[in-house]
Amino acid sequence: MNYEQLIPVIRRLALEGGAKIMEIYNGPDFDVKLKSDESPVTVADEAADAIISDGLRAAFPDVMLVTEEQADSHGLTGDTFLIVDPLDGTKEFIHRRGDFTVNIALVENGVPTRGVVYAPAKERLFYTAADGQSVEETGPFGLDAAGETKPISVSEPDNAALLIVASKSHRDQATEDYINKYSVSDSKSAGSSLKFCLVATGEADLYPRVGRTMEWDTAAGHAVVTGAGGKVVRFDDHTDLQYGKEGYANPFFIATAPGVKLEKA
Repeated sequence: MNYEQLIPVIRRLALEGGAKIMEIYNGPDFDVKLKSDESPVTVADEAADAIISDGLRAAFPDVMLVTEEQADSHGLTGDTFLIVDPLDGTKEFIHRRGDFTVNIALVENGVPTRGVVYAPAKERLFYTAADGQSVEETGPFGLDAAGETKPISVSEPDNAALLIVASKSHRDQATEDYINKYSVSDSKSAGSSLKFCLVATGEADLYPRVGRTMEWDTAAGHAVVTGAGGKVVRFDDHTDLQYGKEGYANPFFIATAPGVKLEKA
C-alpha cells in the first residue's frame, strides 16, 4: 500500500462521511432500527457507509474491504484489509451527545498501520500521517488539502496518579473493579473511539475495555494510539491485539501509554 496515496483518501472520505452524519444529526428526528444483534442503526450510519465504502472501492479496488454496515463483508478473510465503522457511537448520536466518530483503518498482516478518527460534532480529527506519526488536524478541514496539523504523543504517566478514560455507554462494575486496581488521579467517560484518541494525545494514560467490541470499532483508534507511541494489548495476557480474527470480534483490551504498569485482570 502506498501510504502517500492512502492518507489523503481516507482523510477526505472521513470528512465527507462526517458531513453527511452532521446533516442528519442537525436535521429533524430520524428513525432508529435494530440490527440482528440488537445494536441500533440509523440512516446516518448507512449514508456515511455508502460514501466511504464507495470511495474506498473506487480508490483501492484490489484491497479487501470490511465494513460494519455490510454484513456480507463480515465473512471475508485475510490479514490485510481496509476496515470501516462509518458511525461509531450510534447511541451517542441518537441521544445527540456528540461523542461519535467516523473510523477508517488499514490493517496489514494483522496490525492496524494507518487510520483516521473523525469526531464531527467535536470538530476533532486524528490520523496517522504517511510516515506513521499520528497527528491531530486543527482545521479548517478542507476536503482537498489538510489544514494545520500537530504531532501527538502519549503521556509519560505518573503511576501514582493516573488519568483513566472509560466507556460512557458501557461502564460497568467489571470496568470499575479493574480501574480500582490503579492509583487514579482522575477518571473520565467518553463515547466511541474518542477514548483511543485521548490516550494518543496524552489526555488519558489508560483506557481499559471490559466488554464486547468488534475490529471496526477499534482499528482506526488503535492505529492512532500506535502512531502516538502507545500500545493496545489484550486484557488477559497483555499481548498485542491482533486483527483479522474469525468474525472480527475482539477480546477485552487495554489501550495505554507504555509507561503505565499494567495490572493483571
